[in-house]
Amino acid sequence: MHPLAGRTALVTGGGSGIGAACAAALTRAGARVTVLGRREARLREVVARGDAAETLAADITALPPLPPCDILVNAAGVAESAPFLTSDPALFERLFRVNVLGAVAVTQAALPAMLAAGFGRVVHIASTAALKGYPYVTAYVASKHALLGLTRALAQEVAARGVTVNAVCPGFTDTDIVAQSIANIVAKTSRTETEARAELARHNPQRRLVRPEEVAEAVLMLCLPGAAAINGQAIAVDGGET
Repeated sequence: MHPLAGRTALVTGGGSGIGAACAAALTRAGARVTVLGRREARLREVVARGDAAETLAADITALPPLPPCDILVNAAGVAESAPFLTSDPALFERLFRVNVLGAVAVTQAALPAMLAAGFGRVVHIASTAALKGYPYVTAYVASKHALLGLTRALAQEVAARGVTVNAVCPGFTDTDIVAQSIANIVAKTSRTETEARAELARHNPQRRLVRPEEVAEAVLMLCLPGAAAINGQAIAVDGGET
């Protein structure tokens, strides 16, 4: 079955990790998917695998005109760690520029066509950091809380017009961002890579990292026609952490 046949989707951060997994899941469900990201070679690899139809090499902080879409998945994001007292305004600005204002820009570009059509699905990839606090990533946590606030407010604004807005909140997931976190732990402590990976996995009661494909399944569910009553929600994919 192809429940999304005839639908178009745009996935930001679509060249790797959760974004690429979302593109693959939506494609399998019948949607025609465009993947957007900064690294064109990565985007082309996604298309070559058959997991997307089109590429759009762009930075979400400086968007070109976007193709109309029925489904928008905002998976682009960045993370940095630092103690709060050494987290300068520039750090907060970098994270908010991508994690919040980037999502705002893409959503504002895509939303008018959805409202005109009377159908749309917007899914923001947030984080368990939108639901709780973690030490040494204050700026990241603040940006993800802001993204969830955006989700909940916009969901109310468009609820009567056939568009839903939700957030998926993964725990520590086996992606490039988490790989960088592991490398940082190794560089700053005496832990090995295996020990650092296990330290992050311990946040999950299942004692493992979440797989990008598991996050993508939650995203796909929210995009299906039968999910029309799910709106303004934060769906945790974290093994029971939150």
